[in-house]
Amino acid sequence: MRRVIPAAAVAAALALAVSACGSSSDTSSAPATSVAPDQVSGQVTWWDTSDATNEAPAFQDLIKDFEAKYPKIKVNYVNVPFANARDKFKTAAQSGAGAPDVLRTDVGWVSEFASLGYLAPLDGTPALVKPEEFLASPAASGKFNGKTYGVPQVTDTLGLLYNKELLKKAGYDAPPATMADLKKVALDVKSKTGADGLALNVDAYFLLPFIYGEGGDFVDVPNKKITISSPQSVAGVKIVEDLITSGATAKPALQDSYTNAETAFKDGKVAMIFNGPWSNSDNLGGKVFKDNPDNFGVAPVPAGSVKSGAPVGGHDYTVYAGSKNLAASYLFVAFMDSAENQAKIAGKLGLLPTRQPAYSSPEATANPKIAQWQKPMESAVERPWIPEAASLFQPLVDGYQKLAAGQTATEPMLKDVATAYQGILKGWSL
Repeated sequence: MRRVIPAAAVAAALALAVSACGSSSDTSSAPATSVAPDQVSGQVTWWDTSDATNEAPAFQDLIKDFEAKYPKIKVNYVNVPFANARDKFKTAAQSGAGAPDVLRTDVGWVSEFASLGYLAPLDGTPALVKPEEFLASPAASGKFNGKTYGVPQVTDTLGLLYNKELLKKAGYDAPPATMADLKKVALDVKSKTGADGLALNVDAYFLLPFIYGEGGDFVDVPNKKITISSPQSVAGVKIVEDLITSGATAKPALQDSYTNAETAFKDGKVAMIFNGPWSNSDNLGGKVFKDNPDNFGVAPVPAGSVKSGAPVGGHDYTVYAGSKNLAASYLFVAFMDSAENQAKIAGKLGLLPTRQPAYSSPEATANPKIAQWQKPMESAVERPWIPEAASLFQPLVDGYQKLAAGQTATEPMLKDVATAYQGILKGWSL
């Protein structure tokens, strides 16, 4: 049953919380103010890192609703390409000029930004409303050293997306459940339909399901050990190497491989890819799915010898520690991240809410993609929420590209990556 909170109760709660915060950038002891939520004024600059074409318009609609509710607050909306956002924010925050009040932050960036002092802690502010509603893994992504710096906006993982008609033409009524089956199905699709069976995105994040499937990982955080070159991780990457050399996958594109794989999938030129719920709208607008959405299948990533597992992803709302508009920023985050508005986004875009009540809302249940992603999410693997986490991807991307180009093999590639990690994770063992 959907829980409905009376508007008067929300206003009272926010008024109480706003009275404990102010506009000072000293977030450790913000001065008290008696300003009620409807009297808060100012401008909030929000850097939205969502897809400008397929996702951003839905978030912009919410901004209109926010400004109608809080007419004294103006939102300056800026869509920042995701690939550039991390470095752009760090540069602006370090210089003390040009950083946004609110940032849509990848879950892997929060602890890094917090460790650098760039984020305002949100505990006890109006930004953190009903934290008990949040799913455990998304909530964990926003914490650092016992404090909350990120309010989870959406959660996600990778799944196996597949073209049902192409699989059926190859003789399969269901997607492959194991990595061994993935290779067989991909080869059968190619031989029986002419389409490629599988397209790979040559990116470290998309390599993780293979590594997790064999019991490997980037690192072992409790023991401060680098595990990217462990036998388990090697076994996982060898599966990818075999998919490439056997012809089970299309020849990987080394430049813009994400777009190439997506385009081929949407055009019916490839039967299977790994991707997340953020791509739902994009895929359903493609040539082979636009008029036949039932042809678009979603399944958990195939299991390795140990398990099926893909990384927990998603985004959090974070507030810049140097913001001159903290009170307005907290109200903006609370509004955008309410269960009601998460449900609206789920209904429009198929993105997965981080608040449990949103899943039972009419908007979310009306979108069949929300239910389809529940199985992949059940096997999602929580990533290491450490400040260095975001820096671990580039060495693995560089190595993966060399592997895909046939310039190296799995073992030496991962040894090189492990050596690079030693330069990032000071004092960690191999």
